[in-house]
Amino acid sequence: MSVPRTPTTTTIAAAPSVHHRALLTWLAVYSMITVTQLLLGGLIAALPLPVRTLILTGVVVPVVVYVLVPALLRVHAEVRRRPAGATR
Repeated sequence: MSVPRTPTTTTIAAAPSVHHRALLTWLAVYSMITVTQLLLGGLIAALPLPVRTLILTGVVVPVVVYVLVPALLRVHAEVRRRPAGATR
C-alpha cells in the first residue's frame, strides 16, 4: 500500500506575455547579429550573400535559442519576482 503524497508548494513565475517574449527575442537576435557581423564581417565579406547568410544564421540561431533567450527569460523572471522598490 502506498502513502498518498501531499503536493508541495512551489512558486511558478507567470510566463511573460507574447509581447515581452517578442521583445526579448528581438533584443537577443539584434545583439547577436551585430556582434557576429563585427567579429566575422571582414572574414566573410567576399563570400556570396547566400553563403554569408548561412554562416551568420548558423552562428546566431543556436546562440540565441540555447543561450541568450533562456538567459533573458531568467532575468525577466527575476525582475518580475523582486518586490517593488527592492534594491540589491
